[in-house]
Amino acid sequence: MTMTDLICRVENTTGRMTLNRPDALNALTHAMCLEMETQLTAWANDDRVTQILVDAAGEKAFCAGGDIQHLYDHGRKGDFAFGQRFWADEYRLNKLIADYPKPYIVLMQGFVMGGGVGISCHGSHRVVGETSKIALPECGIGLIPDVGGSYLLASAPGHLGEYLGLSGARMDAGDACFAGFADFFIPQDRWPTLTQKLIEDGTPDAILAMANAAPDNILSRHLAEINNIFSAPDLPQIIAKLNALDDSDFIGKTHAALSRHSPLAMAASLAVIRAVRQSPSIDTALEWEYRVTSRSSRDGDFLEGIRAAIIDKDKNPQWRHASADHVPPQELAALLAPIEKD
Repeated sequence: MTMTDLICRVENTTGRMTLNRPDALNALTHAMCLEMETQLTAWANDDRVTQILVDAAGEKAFCAGGDIQHLYDHGRKGDFAFGQRFWADEYRLNKLIADYPKPYIVLMQGFVMGGGVGISCHGSHRVVGETSKIALPECGIGLIPDVGGSYLLASAPGHLGEYLGLSGARMDAGDACFAGFADFFIPQDRWPTLTQKLIEDGTPDAILAMANAAPDNILSRHLAEINNIFSAPDLPQIIAKLNALDDSDFIGKTHAALSRHSPLAMAASLAVIRAVRQSPSIDTALEWEYRVTSRSSRDGDFLEGIRAAIIDKDKNPQWRHASADHVPPQELAALLAPIEKD
């Protein structure tokens, strides 16, 4: 990490963090995770700091995800411990944010995906604007929605969590507020004034004063349809329900996404979201997620997913299983098994 990838400072009584890798869509490196954890821990115990404000440089993205190139490079060499360490460190940060004792305010412009969701959507005051695009697209690279994302998905209305997790669909500001991934809509041209006011006041009160009603959202209009499809007991039956429906634009896009994504990753995601819904907490979510992600390079589709999307960019992943019907139950059970303590 260069000293400028993450800019930390205290202004008045506000601890400020700015993600500063705009050319890389502010992708989160391992070093940035560790630095955020160190700084947030220090500020939690510093009486001079009354709140945290997290934002990001550039217009395109708050944070488009974790920096996965390194995970790929190490995994290809058979070094799975690097990924396991990265995920453990990242998840500790996600829990710290979810349990943070002071207001944790985040301004989420542009892409907020994967690892970006983990450092924003567990905060206490989550602000979105016109350009916000929030998603957990991990099934498309052979991983599951992680960084505590399964907790957010399990807590969303109805079976929206299964739909968002398996399809990786992008939410705009209205959708994110409806699904529970954001709290406040404030037009982005007012964010500089908001930031100034937050720093002057040392409290989050300005957010409430400046927030507009959330924009209209698409998800609530499709909720009955989503519930019908994604309440099915397993992945093959979800896909069978999709196949049986008339081909609207919404059904078509959903079907296309599910047919592109890793069957093993989708089956694991479904199991994790439903397990977390039985006992919803950030701790439950991170524990279940780690079972899968810590094994995903060796026993899952993760390396092949990254190869197809990021390395060779051929968009033609050769998943371990041809379809949802072909995922062996014992393989899924092995991915989901409790981790031996080491």
